[in-house]
Amino acid sequence: MSMMKAARLHKVGPTFQLDSIEIPKPRAHDVVVEVKACNLVPNLRNVIESYSTWFPYLPLPKLPAVYGLDAAGIVKEVGERVHGIKVGDRVYVNPARSCGSCHACLRGQHINCTAFTFQGYFGFGPGSQEIFEDYPYGGLCQYMTAPASGLVKLPEAISFEQGCRFGYLGTAYSALRKAGVCSGQSVLISGATGTLGLGAVLLALAMGATKIFAMARNRELLERVRNIAPDRIFTISVGDEPLGDWVRKHTDELGADVFVDAVGPGAPHELTVEAIGALRRGGRMVDIGGMSEDLPVPMFKLMCFQISVIGSLWFTVAEGQDMAEMAAAGTLDLSVFDQEVYAIEQVNEAMDAIEDRKGGFTNVVINPSLN
Repeated sequence: MSMMKAARLHKVGPTFQLDSIEIPKPRAHDVVVEVKACNLVPNLRNVIESYSTWFPYLPLPKLPAVYGLDAAGIVKEVGERVHGIKVGDRVYVNPARSCGSCHACLRGQHINCTAFTFQGYFGFGPGSQEIFEDYPYGGLCQYMTAPASGLVKLPEAISFEQGCRFGYLGTAYSALRKAGVCSGQSVLISGATGTLGLGAVLLALAMGATKIFAMARNRELLERVRNIAPDRIFTISVGDEPLGDWVRKHTDELGADVFVDAVGPGAPHELTVEAIGALRRGGRMVDIGGMSEDLPVPMFKLMCFQISVIGSLWFTVAEGQDMAEMAAAGTLDLSVFDQEVYAIEQVNEAMDAIEDRKGGFTNVVINPSLN
């Protein structure tokens, strides 16, 4: 029996245990991926410490569990009915899983499935535990199974460390697409120095946004964001001046076309309301950060100004492939990330490193192949 190393959570808390478990075999439509890089997302600690207080409509896998939301690696084995994917392919594993047969899935809207689940993370409905059992491996192990339909092929130009950042990048990309971002438009991004926000900056640049307004608190990190494209990125630290006045000053008094809210739970709702006020007539706001406070919005003004408020959860495999092609062509610059790579034996040390990262620029990665 062939065995592999896996970092598993056995009890609620911040500590993973290194176990030896059997290497999985693929079912007919699945593949086995040798994990070369797994991103430790900033929210992971909140999840694994919150089994008793986590949002009740976002179920967590039964313990012991192999976590790891974003994994990239090499296909090592394919199921007998897999076509288009072959052994040796370099891939990112999109962890989005759905039941495949509900009303939403039959309409091709898999993210709206009532059992929608993030493999190696958490779910969104009562059917999620069954999906956890179908795909019980996150990226914190040497080998994981995934459906062939859930893979993004990675060109050689993209490293595995860059590829395992696709989860948060794809979240930003899908949000920008839903908001209709295209060449010549202006985009305001709140939380622009964080993991989600920095991804939104990079994707907005790649999609041709003319002006990007980056808002955050850390001035040093904001300056680093501005230096990515100083002729197109404008930065403001929260509280420096009224946000709406600042945005309109740079947009001929019109306001921004799109506002991407990338701040997470715990952020005050006042920042979001102020940013909505910086939109032009017909502007679109899209939320990807998951602020937990309720949002008091001026509905009459939203109606009169035709302001749209959109929630965006994740991204499709096709959108992931878009990003891979943009990165290979050089329009999406993934070189800005600082890679901090750890062996799987160092997973708990790596979890601590998440707290000390330099905003969204730091990419904390587990490589289970390292000794």
